[in-house]
Amino acid sequence: MDDVVSLDTLAAVAGVSLVAALVVGLFPRLPVPQVVLLLAGGILIGPDVLAIGAAHDVRVLADVGLGFVFLLAGYEVDLRLVREDAGRRAVVSWGVSLLLAAGVVGALDAAGVVEAYLPVSLGLTTTALGTLLPVLRDKGLLRGPLGRHLLATGAVGELFPVLAIAVFLGTQGRLAALASLAAVGLLAVVLARLRRGVSGGGRLAGVLGRGQGETAQITLRGTILLLLTLVAVTDRFHLDAVLGAFLAGMVLRRWVGDADPVLESKLDAIGYGFFVPLFFVYSGMGLDLHSIGEAPLRLLLFLVLMLLVRGGPVLLVYRGVLPARQRGQVALVGATALPVLVALAEIGLRSGTMLPENAAALVGAGAVTVLLFPALAVALDRRPPRSAAHSVAGPVGTPPPTT
Repeated sequence: MDDVVSLDTLAAVAGVSLVAALVVGLFPRLPVPQVVLLLAGGILIGPDVLAIGAAHDVRVLADVGLGFVFLLAGYEVDLRLVREDAGRRAVVSWGVSLLLAAGVVGALDAAGVVEAYLPVSLGLTTTALGTLLPVLRDKGLLRGPLGRHLLATGAVGELFPVLAIAVFLGTQGRLAALASLAAVGLLAVVLARLRRGVSGGGRLAGVLGRGQGETAQITLRGTILLLLTLVAVTDRFHLDAVLGAFLAGMVLRRWVGDADPVLESKLDAIGYGFFVPLFFVYSGMGLDLHSIGEAPLRLLLFLVLMLLVRGGPVLLVYRGVLPARQRGQVALVGATALPVLVALAEIGLRSGTMLPENAAALVGAGAVTVLLFPALAVALDRRPPRSAAHSVAGPVGTPPPTT
């Protein structure tokens, strides 16, 4: 019965999603990202406030929403960034963050404050790229050198922890996690061969070409099938599927190319139009406010550690490349986390290695980072408003088309 979707709760979630979008549209200067309004709306309609519905009422659809978060984040990543200076610095800064997290959490573990050493350590190194993309896009922060460093920092901060979690904390074991990686690699090879076959012409090429629009939407349907298959590989949503969704997004971007130039806008429409907001409202509904209220200092501790462990190394590694103001923006963006923290808390609670109060405080701290850090990063931006010329810019990481 846990997998049954309540239509009443779903209608309330859709209402929160619409109100959040209207508030952002009516008050464009509001220094609060839309995702924060979604989380707050989820708390409002959740069991701790109005009790309109519970998180488990829409868990199945929220699983798809989390998959969309990572699919869209992976689709946005250009792997060529890793070979550039921005990518190399992002890897170095994440490595330093991991070492700092290991030391700090080791001390907390010795003091008896935490039990789940590895989940908490990895949680302090995560970056919520999928969560940040709408904010960074809307505010025009993904252009130029700053945009490349922001994207590289976010991509590394999301991919590396997810990869480590899937291998070391995956509920199906390391062998299954490595098998899922191999499956995604095989998918990339198959898609590459298929792309060569399609580009060579023939009946299949004609079918795909004619079926990209109108009622067929073949490419979009294939993408959704891929995502749903990844989500359905287990009876419950595991991080292995999240990793697959992120990697699948990167594979899709490389494979689709010019085959369907508007696929990204279609994915944005279905993802940001329904599934992604649903996931964040679901996260707000599931937030354990009682545990946070009983131990508020734990939330504050994790919040400070996220900023110092994840943002601190950025200030040093990017020294000499970006001015102090932009280094501060990258540090704030890098320290923003939530989706992976939700998954980490679920893994820790399910395995019995994470204290309930720590799980709630970790997710609560992630919610606060989403509330504060992107707004502060935007406030640090002093460039003129985004002009109409930038509305035709290409994908993130590529310069706008010349005329």
